[in-house]
Amino acid sequence: MAALIGYRRRPLPESACAAAGLHPLLARVYAARGALDETAVRPRLQALHPPHLLGSIDAAVALVCDALAREASILIVGDYDCDGATATALAVRGLRRLGARHVDYAVPHRLRHGYGLSPALVDSLQRMPDLLITVDNGIAAHAGVAAARARGARVLVTDHHLPGTGLPPADAVLDPNLPGDRFPSKALAGVGVMFYLLLAVRAALRGQGGSAAEEPDLAGLLDLVALGTVADLVPLDGNNRALVRAGLARMRSGHACAGVGALFTVSGRDPRVATAADLGYALAPRINAAGRLEDMRIGIECLLSDDAQHALALAARLHAINADRRQLQAGMLDAALALLDGPAATRAGIALFHHDWHEGVVGLVASRLKERLHRPVLACAPAAGAAGELRGSARSIAGLHVRDVLADIDAAHPGLLLRYGGHAMAAGLSLRARDFERLAALFDQAVHARLGEDALDPQLLTDGELEPEEYSLELARALRDGGPWGQGFAEPLFEGRFDCLNWRVIGAGHWRLRLRPLPDGPELDAVQFDPEGSAPPPRLRAAYRLAIDTWQGGERLQLLLQHCMPA
Repeated sequence: MAALIGYRRRPLPESACAAAGLHPLLARVYAARGALDETAVRPRLQALHPPHLLGSIDAAVALVCDALAREASILIVGDYDCDGATATALAVRGLRRLGARHVDYAVPHRLRHGYGLSPALVDSLQRMPDLLITVDNGIAAHAGVAAARARGARVLVTDHHLPGTGLPPADAVLDPNLPGDRFPSKALAGVGVMFYLLLAVRAALRGQGGSAAEEPDLAGLLDLVALGTVADLVPLDGNNRALVRAGLARMRSGHACAGVGALFTVSGRDPRVATAADLGYALAPRINAAGRLEDMRIGIECLLSDDAQHALALAARLHAINADRRQLQAGMLDAALALLDGPAATRAGIALFHHDWHEGVVGLVASRLKERLHRPVLACAPAAGAAGELRGSARSIAGLHVRDVLADIDAAHPGLLLRYGGHAMAAGLSLRARDFERLAALFDQAVHARLGEDALDPQLLTDGELEPEEYSLELARALRDGGPWGQGFAEPLFEGRFDCLNWRVIGAGHWRLRLRPLPDGPELDAVQFDPEGSAPPPRLRAAYRLAIDTWQGGERLQLLLQHCMPA
């Protein structure tokens, strides 16, 4: 059922990376990603785009500074994913450092309130704040913003998602993706937008007579910015790489907040060698699990705690919830694969629904199927508390903006989608259950209209083959520390032909292999997680990452196989 994958070498620009002191292979890797000088290779905070380029930044800063001056109450309304949780914790911590005395937060419960600043969430607030600030949501919350203002609150929307046909009736809207906004990077996550607002507020307070020597250290919050940015899979352009790089440096130096440190502990990861992959594959899923299955307040409280033992207890709860999520996801994925035995598997855009699925996990199922089939996937589940309604999450492949696909459907068939939103690689929607089959056909048609057939033929972009002497711990360390790698700045991936000397099954069906590169390379350990097939071929062609195995102490070179096929 999996798509057939071909390998293609990443193109290299004519000029090589000029940064001094780099391993030649690392220089080649950077060049293939367009990083051709020291600034691009090691982006620094000093080179961040300035906050004043954000549209509406002056209005947003004025609202916050007025609330600080009046010692007004401020409420942060977050979202129930990792970007929303880190943005909420960042806002609370940052505003307190800037002098806010009455700042609190609210976060919607996925099943009771729906997404973002909804009227249901506003109705649940016992006391309205003087200023309500959304983070990582709000750009589509027309009714929620109106409900909050009707109860007397001023509303500042900070978001990074694409707007619809009109903006919500807020007092100010801060979003780099608004039409005409001059901010050079459209890739900021919600936590990044909030960090920029804090920077601008600090600068405004300095202009009002504050001393630079007395300014709060907002750089101390970059661990939260890094975690949320990586978790939300936004492109790691130069601006985002600078933010993530600085946040990882704080983690590696032992200066992360107690909650982030606790998440490293329960994940079994070492913060001293923290990478973006640790954030994306270990820390973020544990925070996200709370929003998917229980209450994101657990994750936010973990990130807000300054008590190491309390943070560790909350992180342990997140770890347990994540284990439940993984079990639930496995069952849902099995059901999805069974559904694909039908006509859905032949579509360019695949839409699936199962009456037993959990709406908090459908996005993960869509993601796994997208990776397996190399097709945009929309997975839907019954909406809790809304009889006859479905919630869906879509995941896309390179070259297809899935939120625009939903916009095409909405424009051609008004009213079919009750709500939708998102960005290029991920989107969410609501619809009536009776309309699912109609939507499934339209999703396929809309994907066909935007995506050529060639785009559905999956290819792995690799950084070529390694020479025998390049299979070294030294190079593996250089690659590990040379990031941050992630969306839009892909982690190095190599290819080669190998003899499989022996192999065995470990864990939950994973493979541990002993390989020898052809024609005459050194013997190497390798691991492949979630392999397809019952056994590896005796001679294989593989795409792999050069990694370091630290299991049971020490460091050993290891290949992480991403894909393999007979040579």
